[in-house]
Amino acid sequence: MGWMVPVGVVGAISARHAFTTWVKAKHGYPIEDDNRRSRRRWRGATGAEDIEAERKIMLLSNENDKLTGQVSRLEERIAVLERIATDPAERTAREIEALRDK
Repeated sequence: MGWMVPVGVVGAISARHAFTTWVKAKHGYPIEDDNRRSRRRWRGATGAEDIEAERKIMLLSNENDKLTGQVSRLEERIAVLERIATDPAERTAREIEALRDK
């Protein structure tokens, strides 16, 4: 009977870890061992990884803003081309003549 206590403790810890991993996976959280991060901090790891991650985030944000602007400009151009392609020729000719008169 004395062997059941250690086996029960190990089983309970394993079940807790499996449940925690399942909940994280279900809700989209990163699945990683929290102990590894705390061990790294305990050993005196510097914040170089954090600085590099912030730099990457900043660069990606800038690139995202640039690409968003580019997409909006292309959408405007496509809208103009669609209007030209679908409008009757008479209307387009009138608009061109109106621009020439200015």
